[in-house]
Amino acid sequence: MSLRITSYILALIFAVSGGAKLLSLPFEVDAFARWGYSPEFMYLTGVLEVFGAIGLLIPRLSSLASLCLAALMLGAIATHLLHREWPMLTVACAIMLTAAWRGWAGRADINAINKRSKLRN
Repeated sequence: MSLRITSYILALIFAVSGGAKLLSLPFEVDAFARWGYSPEFMYLTGVLEVFGAIGLLIPRLSSLASLCLAALMLGAIATHLLHREWPMLTVACAIMLTAAWRGWAGRADINAINKRSKLRN
């Protein structure tokens, strides 16, 4: 049950974050400009976050989606570290660690996906 709740919480976080980027909310536009990233990169990040949030809601995919989102968060961590944004660095680390834990806890699901993929080939 805690894996499902964790997936829902992460899905909410990434859906809201990705949605803010896709809607070009001023705080996102300003942040990406401040970091020197293009608007296209902001939209790409938003799409990845929203698709990751959707993946978190699909039981068979939630573990894999969690690991993919944890990897995506490494970029956010690097950005906040480079720009010395300590409070946001802490938030990004907490989200990344939660997503990584969720993915690791469901590693049997990822193994099952991998086995099904190998059987098809």
